Amino acid sequence: QVQLVESGGGLVQAGGSLRLSCAASGRTFSTYGMGWFRQTPGKEREFVAAISWSGSYTYYADTVKGRFTISRDNAKNTVFLQMNSLNPEDTAVYYCAGRASGNYKYAPNYDYWGQGTQVTVSS
Repeated sequence: QVQLVESGGGLVQAGGSLRLSCAASGRTFSTYGMGWFRQTPGKEREFVAAISWSGSYTYYADTVKGRFTISRDNAKNTVFLQMNSLNPEDTAVYYCAGRASGNYKYAPNYDYWGQGTQVTVSS
């Protein structure tokens, strides 16, 4: 069992940066691929970024590539999302998720989810 708690969201002006953190409990964290998704009202949850269990492989949605960076620290059971050059279209609730297997892009493949953290980017 893995429990996930996100933090680091908030209000930022366009062009600014935020760093999201996701703290995980459970001894199996280091065996899970981790991902970040985001969701706005009335829309489906959208893939943002993912990282392999070892941290060797990272994947990004085209909309955030070059601006966002996902990383993890298995010793601290934490995954991060560094978000730079934010724009109002990045406004959403951001969710951290963990999966044991399956395609990293698809939300149904993730077994564990955090409660989400709000990111609001003002223009």
